[in-house]
Amino acid sequence: MSRLLVVEDDPDIALALRLLFSRAGYEVAHAGDGRTGLKEAYAEHPDLVVLDVGLPEMDGWQVLERLRDVSDVPVLVLTAHGQEAEKVRGLRGGADDYLTKPFANNELLARVEALLRRSSGGQNSWASQIYDDGLVHLDPTKRRVYVKGDEKRLTPTEFRLLNALVRHAGAVLSPNQLLTQAWDDPTGIGQERVKFAVLRLRRKLGWSDPEESPIESVRGFGYRYRRPGGDA
Repeated sequence: MSRLLVVEDDPDIALALRLLFSRAGYEVAHAGDGRTGLKEAYAEHPDLVVLDVGLPEMDGWQVLERLRDVSDVPVLVLTAHGQEAEKVRGLRGGADDYLTKPFANNELLARVEALLRRSSGGQNSWASQIYDDGLVHLDPTKRRVYVKGDEKRLTPTEFRLLNALVRHAGAVLSPNQLLTQAWDDPTGIGQERVKFAVLRLRRKLGWSDPEESPIESVRGFGYRYRRPGGDA
């Protein structure tokens, strides 16, 4: 049974979410403010966090930032604000998905199921062999990544994104292809997620300078991983 942590200060919404997830077969914990939510996440290690943005004590953005410093737990952000800027902020901050209130229960459950499926380690479509080109060492079985011998902590989505790029080294992958392979989203909806995920991935791997990064942006087409030495 997957464990969910709901961080929501509105008691009515929190109760509704707990009932919805419990009836769907999940074990559910609840925190009514940001600080308590962060403590619960550290202590209980949930499989997924449903995080409201407008929280007392510590807002959802701060909770997300703290979580991403130490954990790759999938986070689904809930907000009453439907502005594009809010969505961009969530994706840039490391949220795995984003849903605006009010939402349909079936859509919320579907998104939670998709996030749990992607983070459960079920990578049947990926080769299990270790990838190593002298710069990047990627072990799909142990879920570990090293750059020049230094281990890098990646979220499950970032790991799948890097895996997709290095396994197709030299080839340009479109945002739609990356959504399918890293997000299990063949619809192509939300392509901006790819852009911000690539930016975060570069930063975590120490490749913030796009001119020096082996993950190249190919304008109008997508992204390509270039092996050391420039060979495809």
